[in-house]
Amino acid sequence: MIHGNTSGIKQYILEEMEQVYTHVCGRNEFISPLLIDFLTKYTALLGREISIYLSRAGRVLDVSIGDSDHVDLPYVRKRRGVQGLSGVRCIHTHPGGSSQLSSVDIGTLLSSRLDAMAALAVRDGEAKSLQAGFVGETLDQPVLYGPYPPYRIPQSYFMAEIERATVRVAEAVRLKETADARERAILVGVGASPADMQELAMLADTAGAEVLGQMVQPKAGRETSSYVGKGKLKELSLAISAADADLVIVNDELSAIETRNLEEALGVKVIDRTVLILDIFARHARTREGKLQVELAQLKYSLPRLLGEGLSLSRQGAGIGTRGPGETKLESDRRRIRRRIFELEKEIDKLSVQRNLRREQRQKNRVQEVALVGYTNAGKTSLLNALAKSEQYAENKLFATLDPVTRKVALPSGKEVLLTDTVGFVSKLPHDLVSAFRSTLEEATRADLLLNVTDAANPEHIRQMQVVREVLSGLGAQDKPMLHVFNKADQLPEAPAQAAPNSYYVSAKTGQGLMELLSAIEAALQERTVEVSLKLGYQEGAKLAQIQKYAEKLDIDYQGDYMQVRATLPEEAAGRILR
Repeated sequence: MIHGNTSGIKQYILEEMEQVYTHVCGRNEFISPLLIDFLTKYTALLGREISIYLSRAGRVLDVSIGDSDHVDLPYVRKRRGVQGLSGVRCIHTHPGGSSQLSSVDIGTLLSSRLDAMAALAVRDGEAKSLQAGFVGETLDQPVLYGPYPPYRIPQSYFMAEIERATVRVAEAVRLKETADARERAILVGVGASPADMQELAMLADTAGAEVLGQMVQPKAGRETSSYVGKGKLKELSLAISAADADLVIVNDELSAIETRNLEEALGVKVIDRTVLILDIFARHARTREGKLQVELAQLKYSLPRLLGEGLSLSRQGAGIGTRGPGETKLESDRRRIRRRIFELEKEIDKLSVQRNLRREQRQKNRVQEVALVGYTNAGKTSLLNALAKSEQYAENKLFATLDPVTRKVALPSGKEVLLTDTVGFVSKLPHDLVSAFRSTLEEATRADLLLNVTDAANPEHIRQMQVVREVLSGLGAQDKPMLHVFNKADQLPEAPAQAAPNSYYVSAKTGQGLMELLSAIEAALQERTVEVSLKLGYQEGAKLAQIQKYAEKLDIDYQGDYMQVRATLPEEAAGRILR
């Protein structure tokens, strides 16, 4: 079968071309004269590039037709060698041009670890010259030979060079530390802004990928089956080959069909923004609850994206009414995932009950809580460390902190409150992730005060604040008492102007503005108080103990048979005691 761009080509021509699959090159032939004639004839006839893939034994594995200026090479990328060379060499034509290997050719040679990559220049219906490339000693540089006249190629030398390249690559792979190798990624977006792509690059870096480049299609809507248009897909395929990429990261959430179509067209792994964020969460989860929540989100994401293989993966039962295709493997996988989701939700609910008990105990002890919320990488953990004088792990990366951390913070009056660092938010935060982490995020909704932390030095901080508002609104926490904290003020080019009400510019790194922030926290947590005057009998010691526990001011006048108590109490506590 002839692959590639066969549109507009008559069927009898395709059938003629298919006969080449019966041809086998000689033992010491890099490419036989017959194959040179074949490539020249049909390149001139069709006006398009043609590529042939040969096994090491000289058999024709594949024939593909491209456009006038290039031919897609996903077939080769799917056969890339892992521990050595792939055992495949590619010879393709350059119609009307030179035989010099392009950056795409060299990138494909190196990334797929081909035995060889060769380009045959065809002009005016004749083969003019051929250049060949082989993988070099360092795996990232080619060894080039030529150009040679097409019928005076050093055939035996080229076949010997393949053997030498095999030894070079095997030795390089043996010495190379593959454990630390980073996946090489190209980022893709449709209608994405530069800020969106920059954030996607930061997410990719946090996940451990090396970003080689990015490609944005400036259109409002996306293609239903392949995310990007055909032209951009072709451009992306060439970029993958030229950059030696092995991963494509898409800025939006993909359906199962879109992912499969992209991987078939590009020949490399394709993941979307949601998978990327879930991977980061899986890397950073440390507590048992955090790991359970990540697993739950991953399963909820994967459930609707399972694709079956038809009746070939079915199993039959026994007895009347069970004859037929039976339950497919797809159905059994879905059933298994649903069962695991049910189990995880039960376990998370148990842990949520334990957290509620601890929260109720803090409320009984009148310990007030403050929660840090905000966009990821806004410096929430650094601010926690600065205010609580702790050493919690913090790094200049997205989602460096995942599991909630609570520390005591002393206010200027000496009173202590609990400060909780929550998981950061991000635009297009996966719905399944918000759902799975709802019990953790509810720590923010039940706090007495929220500190909405924003990276003041980020040009996109207004948009990020809007994202935080949307997430808090989804959690039902938009009406909580809140202070707006603009962190990283030391990175601003000039001192900020007078802040708006309930807004404070601080620097967790230098300590700028932290005392003003603590005073503001104390003022915001100041409860409404009432003064009460009671006559208590000496036998009412329990009630007096309650008053002493909550009183901010207390005066006791001991009379003959009673106590005259005057106290300033929080309004809620006074109502409970008086009742």
